[in-house]
Amino acid sequence: MNTENTPAPQKRENPVRAFLQKKNVRLSPKLYFVDAMGAMALALFATLLMGTILETLGDYTKLDAFMQISAFAKQATGAMLGVAVASALGAPPLVLCSAGVVGLAGYSLGAEFMIGSAEKMLTAGPAGAFFCALVAVELGKLVSKQTKIDILVTPFVTIMSGFLLGLLICPAVAYLMYWIGEFLNTATVMQPIIMGILISVVVGIILTLPISSAAICAMIGISGIAGGAAAAGCCAQMIGFAVISFRENKWSGLVAQGLGTSMLQMGNIIRNPRIWIPATLASAITGPISTAVFGLECTGVDAGMGTCGLVGPLGIITATQEHTLFFWIGLLLVCFVLPALLSLLFSEILRHIGWIHEGDMKLEL
Repeated sequence: MNTENTPAPQKRENPVRAFLQKKNVRLSPKLYFVDAMGAMALALFATLLMGTILETLGDYTKLDAFMQISAFAKQATGAMLGVAVASALGAPPLVLCSAGVVGLAGYSLGAEFMIGSAEKMLTAGPAGAFFCALVAVELGKLVSKQTKIDILVTPFVTIMSGFLLGLLICPAVAYLMYWIGEFLNTATVMQPIIMGILISVVVGIILTLPISSAAICAMIGISGIAGGAAAAGCCAQMIGFAVISFRENKWSGLVAQGLGTSMLQMGNIIRNPRIWIPATLASAITGPISTAVFGLECTGVDAGMGTCGLVGPLGIITATQEHTLFFWIGLLLVCFVLPALLSLLFSEILRHIGWIHEGDMKLEL
């Protein structure tokens, strides 16, 4: 039997995979927990964080306009979180708009729990908005433009699926996020040195990774001196990389990393992980100094921003009641001076022993 001219059997495409691809539904951890969470951090910055800054300006200037705008900005947080997640997932217009409702619901839903001897209303906050929007947007994309009454079907499916999911998971999410934050905050008060090191190093590393440290800090509701340690770790990474890479990147690199993000160095870190050591060691020192010596405090999204737009230091100022000379010295040392000096010291040692070489931290700016 002659089989030379017999065509090879064609591999049939998986219809489910083809449909998901057609609807731009990509089951990707990077898309969900890097891109979408990064977009969520921007929404938090534009709403909750800006609202806090405006509220602080209102307190200092006594202008009602700042207080009114602050209230509007904070009220928009949940809705904008949903829109941000939908935008990151490439949602079509109807799904994008409906995601605002889902984000607001996920942000606001929760349940009343007995905390100690008092009953408190706990909401799922940013975590609830994130998970509800994530699922609802993907389901909305699946039904988008599948019927002749798309104008009704798509928003109905998106909103109802997100709301029902919120009713199901938001009480548990609210409770979990509350106790994670409560554990970190309480543990840091009890063990300020050990927890100061751990929180500062871990949150600082998350800041430099392509993950949103601001979103994570907002989700768990980190506050008090635990938030101060997180802010110290983020500042150490950004100021540290800005200073130790100055010989390669000059002033543009100093600004891009010191006021932008140390995430710019991720490509170089993959090529030579040892360049991460100086800033990480600096964060291990500034964290406990922040908690055990100066008692610097910070809250939520501010704690995960570092010196990006000077949000971290401004958050510490906002969260602190008394601005004494001791406080200002601590703020400058922990957020700027010590990260620069310590990172530079460790970097020069590693350059001397050959672990870091000229050009290892060069950025294409």
